[in-house]
Amino acid sequence: MMSSDKSVFLIGQGVKSPWYVGNTARGLLEKFGTERVIDTPVSENAITGVAVGAAIAGMRPVVVHPRMDFMLYAMDPIINEAANWHYMFGGRSNVPVVIWSIINRGGEQAAQHSQALHALFAHIPGLKVVMPSTPYDAKGLMISAIKDDNPVIYIDDRWLYNIEGEVPEEIYEVPIGKAIIRKEGKDITLAATSYMVYEAIQAAEELSKDGIDVEVIDIRSIKPLDKKMLLNSVQKTGRFVVVDGGWKTCGFSAEVSALVSENGFKYLKAPIIRVTLPDTPAPASYRLEKEYYPTHIDIIKGIKKAIGDEEE
Repeated sequence: MMSSDKSVFLIGQGVKSPWYVGNTARGLLEKFGTERVIDTPVSENAITGVAVGAAIAGMRPVVVHPRMDFMLYAMDPIINEAANWHYMFGGRSNVPVVIWSIINRGGEQAAQHSQALHALFAHIPGLKVVMPSTPYDAKGLMISAIKDDNPVIYIDDRWLYNIEGEVPEEIYEVPIGKAIIRKEGKDITLAATSYMVYEAIQAAEELSKDGIDVEVIDIRSIKPLDKKMLLNSVQKTGRFVVVDGGWKTCGFSAEVSALVSENGFKYLKAPIIRVTLPDTPAPASYRLEKEYYPTHIDIIKGIKKAIGDEEE
């Protein structure tokens, strides 16, 4: 995209460091120079404000927040400005900015460095929110986000940075607003986000040994949601479990559950089950982290509960 469109540039903390943004930005500084790969001081509000202003002026910036927690310092330019601009100007002005944030989990990083805040941003009209889980989708959704004429919150999970997969060299797009079925099944629908997709697939593989056929949906677009795919799957299976790496109360899992309940209640054979983080801040202890973060074991328990086969 940077080669074909000179309006695209990358700005943020640590954009020249593989630790901050994985291998995604490797080689960009050498190829495009400091005018288009801009490593900034630590000022989330200022950096994001610069990116939003540049987008309004006709550029297509990608602004990096290597820890999603500190995007909270940039809420004014994201929510008050970027999200509202197109609406306030009657559609005559756009803000084509990508706000690329990274969730950090584990490693004893504790409460202020481990927060998954996607539900917060999905709540805001005017913002699109995507969470890729595969290398293929990571590239395709980033290209779609850059090409979009309005602000997109693009969310990575650092636990995904060791995942490998085939990625074409050519430019391609993964459409925003479309989920994908990672595994087809007939007994229960399991919808998951980001890193939790891999835990969901592992749970489905384990349950297949017991004759339970799980359909796994990678939501990947948090907003807009692929309502049609979710409801079609629930109509087929009659049972629904949603797995999310965020908190339970007022979280993304609640929105998905409400969507299925409001539009697909007649298909449900059992109550919807949610597998999420507990409603507590992330601990700083490795031992507590092992209990805090849900795994395929927790997903299996949720599925068995949904099909009435849970252990007492």
